[in-house]
Amino acid sequence: MADKRLPSPLDEGALRELALRYVGRFATSRAKLLAYLGRKIQERGWGGEDPANPQALVDRLTELRYVDDASYAVMKSASLARRGYGARRVAETLRADGIAQSDREEADTQTQNEGWTAADRFARRKRIGPYAQARPDPKQREKWIAAFLRAGHSYATARRWTDAAPGEVPEADI
Repeated sequence: MADKRLPSPLDEGALRELALRYVGRFATSRAKLLAYLGRKIQERGWGGEDPANPQALVDRLTELRYVDDASYAVMKSASLARRGYGARRVAETLRADGIAQSDREEADTQTQNEGWTAADRFARRKRIGPYAQARPDPKQREKWIAAFLRAGHSYATARRWTDAAPGEVPEADI
């Protein structure tokens, strides 16, 4: 069995390389990058002369616009809306990703504008309401409503979609 070598402790150069490789591969937020760097320092240890300061590195990458929370929020909310998730689920995801409220304004507006389309995508993907083969029994209807609620849609939206007859797409709210 081969002897597995432990990776060497990080220094400023190695930490910078890890950060650049991470932002090069993944769209990320400041909080997610900071958590990643903290995890790497904890795993490998610190061998640099000065104490580890991942926050300064994250701030520098933000200045250089390698990390932009507002753009990340818009991109992430659009991605979730395309998958059929509602405003509440999008907001929870952005909050979990460490996006500040001030950076979420454009994303929130976009999510509100795309809400009905997202509900349509969700219903189509799950074969609910107008995309179902037949009307549901009461127990199935409750399951459909629960699925809509877990996806972040409002109760009123969930009811309108689940109560729609197969083949009859409900009209959007005005």
